[in-house]
Amino acid sequence: MAISLRKLEVFSAIARLGSVTKAAKQLFLSQSAVSMALADLENQHNSELFIRRGRTLILNDRGKLLLPLAENILKQTTNFARHLESSSLEPTGTLNIGASTTIGNYLLPLLIANFSKKYPKARIVMRVGNTKEISSLLEHGELDLALVEGPCHIDNFRQVHWRDDQLVIIVAPDHPWIGRKKLTHQELQQAEWIMREVGSGTREIFEHALDIPLNKLPEAFELGHTEAIKKAVEAGLGVSCLSQLAVKRELDLGVLVAIPTDLDLSRSLSLLLPDNDYQSPLLKAGLETLLSENNRN
Repeated sequence: MAISLRKLEVFSAIARLGSVTKAAKQLFLSQSAVSMALADLENQHNSELFIRRGRTLILNDRGKLLLPLAENILKQTTNFARHLESSSLEPTGTLNIGASTTIGNYLLPLLIANFSKKYPKARIVMRVGNTKEISSLLEHGELDLALVEGPCHIDNFRQVHWRDDQLVIIVAPDHPWIGRKKLTHQELQQAEWIMREVGSGTREIFEHALDIPLNKLPEAFELGHTEAIKKAVEAGLGVSCLSQLAVKRELDLGVLVAIPTDLDLSRSLSLLLPDNDYQSPLLKAGLETLLSENNRN
């Protein structure tokens, strides 16, 4: 009996997410449909692929052997469909872009809108996460390209400079640092920092500049969203370091204040591309939009 691509998609999604519920949500299927597809796949060859631990599913030895084969089939199928639907006259199809948080929230929405107006037969689907998450999605073939704000630690990508960015240290308007011309390194290390999670490009750049891991700082705590961090700082719960792109509005309104320091908080925002020569018309159009819009800034 032939194995359908849908069953392979279900198998791959459950393997990556460890949950039928999460796989169903990602594939826009019902939980019963996902469970049935997995059961059919396993029963078809009388071979279980997962170890069941409550609601968590973990690949067994056979599953680990088959997962790379399944993902390769799905990747090749996606490539075939993309090449088939690409027009030599006008880009068509779906371009999957990943973006780390600052880029995805504050830079890409306008660029995506411009792309959609220029290429009405094409569309962009954007995934937002921290730099580590987005790099991993690109590595596993779930994205066509990615834009990240931190260093990429995975091989087999071409990393291209996209634009420059600057981090700023922010405090509430009534913070004791207001009016200070210079802060010592010791003062910075003793502050109550509110920062992004491990895997965030913003956090990695800041830790490197401060020369100490944030988990070694007193009273430091993490929030997984930039907007939550800004609100926490505004409420006087601590200080933080974020991209100036993310805090421009709050600085202009005076609800947050940027504190000057001697730290090197500059960074490069980068494009990540799979390390191969072929670029479909759709991918070329996406890259041209990103690079041309960037050159206007």
